[in-house]
Amino acid sequence: MRLSCWTASLLCAISLLPSDAFVRRYTSCNVTVEAGGLRLNWVYNVFQDLIRYGKTKRNLQRPAFLHHFDVPKRWFVHFYTVSVIWNSYLMVQTALLDQPFPVWLQSTISFLTRSTAPSPEGEQLSITLGQALLWIHSFRRLLECVFVSVYSDGVIHLVQYGFGLSYYILLGLTVLCTEGQREHTGLLKEDVFAQVHWYHVVGLMLFVWASVHQHRCHVILANLRKGSSGTVVSLKHGVPHGDWFQLVSCPHYFAELLIYVAFCITSGCTFTWWLVVLYVLFNQTLAAVLCHDFYHKKFESYPKQRKAFIPFVL
Repeated sequence: MRLSCWTASLLCAISLLPSDAFVRRYTSCNVTVEAGGLRLNWVYNVFQDLIRYGKTKRNLQRPAFLHHFDVPKRWFVHFYTVSVIWNSYLMVQTALLDQPFPVWLQSTISFLTRSTAPSPEGEQLSITLGQALLWIHSFRRLLECVFVSVYSDGVIHLVQYGFGLSYYILLGLTVLCTEGQREHTGLLKEDVFAQVHWYHVVGLMLFVWASVHQHRCHVILANLRKGSSGTVVSLKHGVPHGDWFQLVSCPHYFAELLIYVAFCITSGCTFTWWLVVLYVLFNQTLAAVLCHDFYHKKFESYPKQRKAFIPFVL
């Protein structure tokens, strides 16, 4: 079941990449509306409204009814609030309570895994470490949303908002539902160090490295709207410089991808987590390409050597 969830999300993300060009080319085949001489293509506008958010949505020609589905982009903070609370609960259940999961949680895990196989050696450490890293990531992003980021009047679609809330709940369960996991009675009390594998160390190091750079990039973006005293002086967009911005337009998206690769490595590179990584890759690629296009259209002197998402590649 969890494979189906992430596979469906992955296929959806992959399909969005070529769909923008496809819709642009074939909109003449779809239903259009003539309103005061202005020709609107409803299919194209609805599609664009669903895949864009924030600054990439500003110059989009949108039918009036679509504005009813707007929610503030600053509501991103809700995603991380839910993630912190949900994953705190799961961590307490996993690491601190030396007793079985609640029946409803056991049933959910059994439904998602469809497996009765015993947990392999070292898996429990992978689960606990994965939960800890996900919680740290969510808590850091929550603090950045509250104390670092400077939001304008940008919006996201209500569908994107609902998906974001459910995404972090599913992500927490994905950490818990590693291959072969069905029943659990708390963190194993035998020698924890005996469960440590090379991939735990590599995953942790990659997580820390990517998280540091992502935080730096978020600070750089926020400082574009702040004066020397640290107070907000403008809500306009500017050209960011420094750190990985010298290489790509959206280094914070690239860092997000690396963070999910770290989650995957920490889990032991399970197939389910590779699906999650691929979903994040295509999702962040779409967002980065749209953002890169925005920068080039808005700023004539925008650095030509910068890639959109992956340094020297894309």
